[in-house]
Parts: sequence; C-alpha cells; structure tokens
Amino acid sequence: MKHRLIAIALTILPLFSSCKDTDEYTTDARENFETLWKILDENYCFFSYKEVDWNEVYDRYSVQIADTMNQYALFDVLADMLAELKDGHTNLYSSFDVARYWDWYQDYPPNFYEELNEKYLGKDYKIAGGLEYRKMADDQIGYVRYSSFSSGISEANLDYMFYYFKDCKGLIIDIRNNGGGALNYSERFASRFIEETTLVGYMQYKTGKGHDDFSEPYPIELEPSAYIRWLRPTVVLTNRHCYSAANDFVQKMRAFPQVTIMGDRTGGGSGFPFTSELPNGWTVRFSACPMLDENKQLTEFGINPDIPAAITDEDLGNGIDTILEEALKWLMQTET
Repeated sequence: MKHRLIAIALTILPLFSSCKDTDEYTTDARENFETLWKILDENYCFFSYKEVDWNEVYDRYSVQIADTMNQYALFDVLADMLAELKDGHTNLYSSFDVARYWDWYQDYPPNFYEELNEKYLGKDYKIAGGLEYRKMADDQIGYVRYSSFSSGISEANLDYMFYYFKDCKGLIIDIRNNGGGALNYSERFASRFIEETTLVGYMQYKTGKGHDDFSEPYPIELEPSAYIRWLRPTVVLTNRHCYSAANDFVQKMRAFPQVTIMGDRTGGGSGFPFTSELPNGWTVRFSACPMLDENKQLTEFGINPDIPAAITDEDLGNGIDTILEEALKWLMQTET
C-alpha cells in the first residue's frame, strides 16, 4: 500500500505546483483571499459530496474583505470561509493561530473518559511504543489502548504484545479519542489480522481543476504481516473522536471476518490532505484525494459500528465503562 500511495502522490504533485499564483510576498488582503479561494476551488475534493456551493461562498466572503483590514481580521474571515467545508483536515496556519474545524466531534457524546480508562488499565499495564496493554477478565481477554496514530509502533512492539496475549481467547483494541496520525501505523497494525492480500479500499486523485475531475478509483490492497498474526475474535472500540488515520484503521479492520466494531460512529476524515502556501506565507492544508472503502463508498462523515454502544450516565456515575464492559461480555460469549 505504501508504494501505491507514494506513486499516487507523485502523480498529483504537478496539479499543486501552481497553487500559489505568485512567488512575490504580499500581505494584500484581497490577493490572499483570492488565492486561498482559488486553491480550494481547483483542488479540494469534497465539494459535490458535501453539496458546497463554493461560488456562493465566494460571494458571501468576498464582500468582507477590505484593503484596510489587518492580518488578524483577515485570518478570521479566511478561517470562517474554510469552516464552510466542515472538514477536520482543512486548516489555515499562521504564526499566531491555526484555523480548525472541530464540530465533527465536539457536538457528540464523548463515550470515553480518561479517568475511567485509568481505572481499567490500572498501574501494572505494559507499554510498547504507542501501545498500552494488559490482560483482563481473568487473563482471558487482551486489552490494548492506542490513543494516537502519531505515536509510533514498531513490528517488535506488536510482536511482543501479541505474544503476551498468546493464551487469550479474544482481543480489545481501544482507539476511542484517537484523532489520527500516520497511515503507515494503521497499515502496520491492521496487517496483523489477515492471512492473505486483502482489498481494503480505493483512492482517487484530481485529474483537472473541475470539482468533479477525478481519476478512476485506484485499489488499495493490504498485505499480511510477515510477523505474528492475530486471527482470534477482536473488538475495536470507537467513538466520534476517531478521525483520519483512526478512521482508516476502522475501515480496514471492519473488512476482516474475526473483527467487530463496537461503540459510536467514527468522526470520519477520509480525504488525503495536501498543503499549499498563500502570498503572505500562511499555509493551508486541505483534503485533496478521496479515500474510499472496499465498496467504493466515502467515509468522510464516519463509519457506523457493527454493535452500537454508549456510556450511560448511571454507569459513568458508578465508574463503569459501558462500552468496554460490553466488549468484554461479547468476547467472553464468542466461540473461538
């Protein structure tokens, strides 16, 4: 998969080489507004899917640009314009602020609490790279917490963890509140759950400046790991804060027969991000390439669990993680 993604990225680069209209530095508000709008107009990948009328957005925000506005006022207007895309992968970076869209998870129940997780992990859990893990249910179930795909996991980390769980009948992978990170860690982890090369999704790239100018979907195949593999029952715990690489991991894992997704709908984030620069030196990141699931469906707005579960107020008050308890019960009742 990595080689294929690299090849696609190299194919896309010429389209983005002209994102910045001029090499001359300028703080002119109008020019920076026009440049930002055009970069997104020609390269953003979800206009049609999200039913965003980008020309109408231009008309509303263009009238807010004034020659006399300072950089802070300009930043706020540009940030509001980007928020129209409702995309957690779309950000504007300056030396004094970062524009971000977080409503994809902030308006939803958390379904994960650090204090509860600390209770279940205890004090004697093991750490391997970005993984925190221990045995539960009288050592019958393995539990691993992976809080960020920005935290590295090596093949050795995974081997030691899976070997530690060798006598367990089931495994829980808790990625709740995992906001994403590196796709290669998603691939490395997921490759431990298959025995043969498996189609896990598709990718498209822009072929022109039109909103719907895309290539045919390009298949993404995951190869099985050459190291220890886990083919026993597995539950992946999710909540709305699972985004980007975490969403990608769920997309891969749900394609495997021994894996069940449990919890809340993920936050999504299936656009492969690219960056460009404005004339004033600010950087914009945006979704440029749609990544689709194995059925060629977009998961930009999230993935539903196989088994919905939520932390109830009563359980929260009693220090019980409803979702984790449901996963333990499910695995204990599942035949291996």
